[in-house]
Amino acid sequence: MNPFFALDVSIQAQIINLLIDLKEKYNLTYLFISHDLNVVKYLCENVVIMNKGKIEETGKIEDVFNNPKTDYTKTLISSIPQIEI
Repeated sequence: MNPFFALDVSIQAQIINLLIDLKEKYNLTYLFISHDLNVVKYLCENVVIMNKGKIEETGKIEDVFNNPKTDYTKTLISSIPQIEI
């Protein structure tokens, strides 16, 4: 679940950007648990994909999102809503 879900979209963006700024400024590490893969992709550098409490796949965001190894990860990534502009 996205901890920012109940917030207005602009407030969500402000909080996520604040987390990124603080991470860079203070060299922080976050453990961010979410079902919102768009936020995970934007906020995180590494990802662990879990299925029923077991690790399915782990790696750099770019590697996992661009070249998923397991069918479960492929299904998750293909289910991310795409916004056409």
